[in-house]
Amino acid sequence: MTARGTAALVARLRRELGVRELAILRSLQRVRLLTTDHLTRLHFADNSPNTRARRCRATLRRLTERRMTVRLGRQVGGIKAGSSGSLFGLTGLGTAIVEAPTARRRRRTVWETKPYFQDHLLAVSEMYVRSVEHSRAGNADLLTFDAEPACWRRFTGTGGEPIVLKPDVFVRVGVGDYELASFVEMDMGTESLPTIRRKCQVYLRYWRSGLEQQRYGVFPRVLWLVPNQHRVDGITTVLKRLARGAADSLFTVAPVESGAKLLTTLPGEGGSI
Repeated sequence: MTARGTAALVARLRRELGVRELAILRSLQRVRLLTTDHLTRLHFADNSPNTRARRCRATLRRLTERRMTVRLGRQVGGIKAGSSGSLFGLTGLGTAIVEAPTARRRRRTVWETKPYFQDHLLAVSEMYVRSVEHSRAGNADLLTFDAEPACWRRFTGTGGEPIVLKPDVFVRVGVGDYELASFVEMDMGTESLPTIRRKCQVYLRYWRSGLEQQRYGVFPRVLWLVPNQHRVDGITTVLKRLARGAADSLFTVAPVESGAKLLTTLPGEGGSI
């Protein structure tokens, strides 16, 4: 198919999509991978649980049959998870529909990702869903949720060398009269503590550059979400040895299940070292 023919196809399919179908594609573009359970919680929150699940499965089946989404062979949560554990991502066509009418670029398909990387992406996805649910409950307004690479920051080191800070997520929420910004690191407990230390040093170098403060008026706190208390203790020890002066308040380490709540916690209400 010619470029003009592809553009016409994308435009036609986009017009044919319903609001909820397009919203599903946008959610997949935002975090790359979502389970059926995630998509049900995000886009089918009304009606009974059985009705929500049935409507979500039917919508995903239509999108997959039209080659806008792909269902990965891997199940999340084991055999007992059933269809709720099915894993979905965007195809190149689905990405083109979401991005239209932006400039063309190479679109990587989700089935190139490896299981370990999928686990990491799914941890980010779960935090996104919980943040949306937290917002719906009236606890905060979710203003921005940028996963990688949209959340990455590029800056120049003191020696003129280019540096890329690679958070997993950048989140901005409104709480009352305040706006809170956070960089989030979803730690899977697999990186060595020296690697964690080097990553935190990049955060400190970026903080000292002043670029984020110049652009947005504030430097986001850095929230490390970890799988267990042992990991909390390990990373906390690294940060206490690393941080000095004003940088002491930059970092927060906490169990992953408390992430959505911490994103709406005002400074000084606990958690930072």
